[in-house]
This record gives sequence, structure tokens and C-alpha cells, in this order.
Amino acid sequence: MRYPEILKSGDTIGITAPSCGVGEEDVLRYENAIKNMEKIGYKVVETESVRRENVREATAKQRALELMKLWENPEVKSIICVSGGDFTCEVLDELDFDKLKGIEPKWIQGYSDITSLGYIFTTNLDIATIYGPTFKTYGMKKLHDSLIYSIELMKKEDIIMESYDKCESIDKWDSDDEDPYKEYNLTSDVRWENLNNEKEIKFSGRAIGGCFDVILNLIGTKYDKTKEFIKKYKKDGIVWFFDIFEKSTPQIFTSLWQMKNAGYFENCKGIIFGRPLFVREEYEMTFEDSIREAIKGLNIPVIINADIGHLAPQISIVNGGIIEVNFQNGKGTLRNIFK
Repeated sequence: MRYPEILKSGDTIGITAPSCGVGEEDVLRYENAIKNMEKIGYKVVETESVRRENVREATAKQRALELMKLWENPEVKSIICVSGGDFTCEVLDELDFDKLKGIEPKWIQGYSDITSLGYIFTTNLDIATIYGPTFKTYGMKKLHDSLIYSIELMKKEDIIMESYDKCESIDKWDSDDEDPYKEYNLTSDVRWENLNNEKEIKFSGRAIGGCFDVILNLIGTKYDKTKEFIKKYKKDGIVWFFDIFEKSTPQIFTSLWQMKNAGYFENCKGIIFGRPLFVREEYEMTFEDSIREAIKGLNIPVIINADIGHLAPQISIVNGGIIEVNFQNGKGTLRNIFK
């Protein structure tokens, strides 16, 4: 696995928009994110499309060129995508993968739709990436410690992250708020759960994953090198992590069934599901049922409702790195290991 070099104080972080950019209502928050990043010791440069609300005003080729420009700039040590969206996948067709592979890697961070970059860079190019906050998130008044942690990961800091006590509730997620610098509204209790009712779970392996919805779109494409990745890191074992944005329980079931029968769970040491954002329970099938029934017979430990993904706070994960997971009595820890 190729890890980018350690991010140091004074280094430059590049901001780009492979999918959505910054709309008019987000400008103040975005500019405060720049100020916050400068306060903690980093320079910031942005690409041309970052301030386009409708990202498709810029072609996929232009957005790819902007990403390549940051990748080729030796002054830029890290790239954080400004937001998620829906169209990162089309940027893949315009990237020069040979050139990407030939240049010293740098961190790419983002979540949700940015999975199209992070997951593909890790499984296709053997480059570690970070599934973590997009840049807009850093515009809050006081940075939540989960945001600081995502930056510490770029320094390859060995930190054991504990599950949080409180998280956002679904009914409050992305709610309208006139405060452009709003912080997380953490009102719900956090409780990790496991499907097999073990009192304690411990597993480790090489982490791959991201937004479940996006990974499904990549299956069977020319960018799908998942099975090759799993085979290459067979000795380490694989730990999958999934962040579900919007799915029905039958869709979760059939998608996991597809992945199981495609060999995605070979050499799997464990699976972690973040708190799902929008899940429609149909056919009297619960979220837990959809997972349990789809992977039955595999004897894989499964944790659900972990601090991963859309419902903040989220614990950032190094895609391609070794991850150690511990669970006990509704709480858990995650440790990213750089080897």
C-alpha cells in the first residue's frame, strides 16, 4: 500500500470539486473553513470549479483536469473535496491513471459521492485515501474533534478513536439553519450494535469501503478491481465499512447478496455499517434483517450504527490501511494503522 507523505504544519491543502461545488448559501461557511484551516497551520488553494453551485457547468474533463493539476503540483500535499454530490463517477473517465500512478501520492479526502475517487484510487492504484469530512464541514464555529482527527490522520498519527456519546438525528440532518457557521446538532444517543449479539467483538484487516450506494454503481465497471485487491491483501484479511445514504431494506439485501456472490466477502474479517441516513423498511424487513439474511452462512462479525458517514460525527477511516476494531457493550473503538 502506498501512503502519502506526512502532512506538516505550513503545507498546502488543495480544494477541488469533482462533484458539487459551493452554492451561494454556502460561501460564508466555505470561506470560514479556509480561515479555520489557516488557523491550524495550513495554506489553502482552490480550483476553478469549487465556487460553482451547479458543478455540471464545468465539464467532467475540466473537473478532472483541476484534480490532476493539484495532484501534479508538488506544493500541494493533500486534497480535500469541497462537497459530495452525484457526478464524481464521470470524472473517472477523464483522469490519466498512468500519470496518477507515476507521481508521489498525496492524500485525497471526502465522503459520500467522493467514494468514486477514494475507493478507486485505493483499489486501482494502491494509494491510501481517507473516507472523512468534505471541506465545507470545516466551516463551523468551533471544529469538532472528529474534524481535527481527520487532519491528524494525514500526519499518520496513531490515535485510537472511541465511539461518541451523541450524534445527529435523522430528522435534524441537513435541516435549514440561518447560521452559516452552525456546528453539529448532536441530540441522539450513540449505541453501536452487532448482529450476532456477541458481548465483545475484535477484528482487524485492511479496510476498504465508503458510501454503499456509490460502490454498487462501480460493480462490474472497468474500474472494479475489488477482487484483485482482496486477493492481493489476502494475508491481512479485509474489513469492509459501509455508509448507506438512501436505500430500501430489499435493496440492501439484494445488493449484499450480489456482493457475496461476486466474491467481495472472501477473506473478510468483519463488516462495519455506519448509521444509515435514509432506510425504507419494506416487506416487514428491518435494516438488521436485510444484512443478516443477505450474508448468512459467512460467519462474519457485523457491527451496525457505528460513527461512520452522513450522520455526524464521523470517525475517518484510511481506505487501504489496516484497521483494528473493538466492540463491547454498545461502544467501540477504531484504530487506523499505516502498514
